[in-house]
Amino acid sequence: MIKNKKIYAIIPARGGSKGIPKKNIIDFDGYPLIYHSINFAKQSKLVDEVIVSTDSHEIKKIAEEYNSSTVDRPENISRDDSSTELAIKHIINEFNIHSDSIIVLLQPTSPIRPIGVLDKMLVDFINENFDSMVSISPCHPLNWKLKSDELICQYDYKNRPMRQQFKKDDFIYDENGSVYIFNPKLIIRNNNRLGGKIGYEIFPEEYGRQIDTFLDLEILRATAKYLNKKESNV
Repeated sequence: MIKNKKIYAIIPARGGSKGIPKKNIIDFDGYPLIYHSINFAKQSKLVDEVIVSTDSHEIKKIAEEYNSSTVDRPENISRDDSSTELAIKHIINEFNIHSDSIIVLLQPTSPIRPIGVLDKMLVDFINENFDSMVSISPCHPLNWKLKSDELICQYDYKNRPMRQQFKKDDFIYDENGSVYIFNPKLIIRNNNRLGGKIGYEIFPEEYGRQIDTFLDLEILRATAKYLNKKESNV
């Protein structure tokens, strides 16, 4: 809780996955994948309740083993094309979440997050009077895009900079899907997790990947090993 506002961390976790079967409970660094998002929320000094929304009995059991509240997600909002926003609105109704509360959305496919960053984001969210907040990560700035089959350069290729010459303003930032913060009234009104005055938190590049494919899974497993080794050497 912060300034008398109750804070809910919501983790939407369907049982089905086309890319990786039972993705949300696949082993990652010795634990089910969803554990890492639950643990991230539990480490916060400000989060009051962690809620997992799922249509899977197996995921529900695991979430409850890690002392999370759970809600059974109805079948009609558990399809492949069902938006996360529908699951969030369902939780708001089921738990009677007050409009002045704060919701943190954590996607289980982002198991690696910077230590302590959630409380920093929550304090910034309150102090800066943001309506919503998103985590972003830098992408390589030497980008091109295609528009009607025309190749359009997004940087000055005639004066190609070296990597060490890149400035903050040169980078493009990816919405990494790791952390979102918003007010319940925003999503009820706009059916969107982002809107109004939007704040951001820049995550280092190694924290900016989600698990959608087996390749993502192996890359993030290697990243976790690297970060664990790095932290143990500090």
